[in-house]
Amino acid sequence: MVCKPERTEGFPLLGDAFPEMTVQTTHGPKNIPGDYAGKWFMLFSHPADFTPVCTTEFVSFAKRYEDFKELNCELIGLSADQVFSHIKWVEWIKDNLDVEIPFPIIADNGDIANRLGMIHPGKGTNTVRAVFLVDPEGIVRLILYYPQEIGRNVDEILRAIRAFQVSDANGVAVPANWPNNELIGDSVIIPPPKDEEGAKARRGSENCFDWWFCHKKL
Repeated sequence: MVCKPERTEGFPLLGDAFPEMTVQTTHGPKNIPGDYAGKWFMLFSHPADFTPVCTTEFVSFAKRYEDFKELNCELIGLSADQVFSHIKWVEWIKDNLDVEIPFPIIADNGDIANRLGMIHPGKGTNTVRAVFLVDPEGIVRLILYYPQEIGRNVDEILRAIRAFQVSDANGVAVPANWPNNELIGDSVIIPPPKDEEGAKARRGSENCFDWWFCHKKL
């Protein structure tokens, strides 16, 4: 009998169901993850409205919003600010940078940020730059944390979503820097064999570095 270690209460980990919550956003109340059933969604926090790095991030997310939509992925922002602050900041971005923010931003008094482990230690109520990527079944698949000083790479998040969808659909693993891996380019990695016979069958195969490292084109 294998005993699993007990999970202590805290923010969700990889493979956990995203906790259910009702939130107030700039697009009205939302039920998460229920309102996003059947879709991927990315909930991301930023330290505060009307701050320079956060503004550059929101512009980047907005400009790539259609790329997320093509991947059946919705965006949801969050910071420990009131909804009127979010609304004014979105208006400022539109008026001064000519960029429309098309996704909702959650207003939080700190309860949600604390529940999700987003509060930046030693920075008051400010949230870290967290990313929770959740699949259509409501399961957390990716968690990223950046400090306040470093803006996120939006293209890497899009790459990760594409990689998950390729991996899920084909039962394969995805290499570093895919689809531009230094060893195998845009190929994907075949799961290792489950027994000695399977290992023997792979030795000497054209698309194998060794029996435990084989790849293929999709």
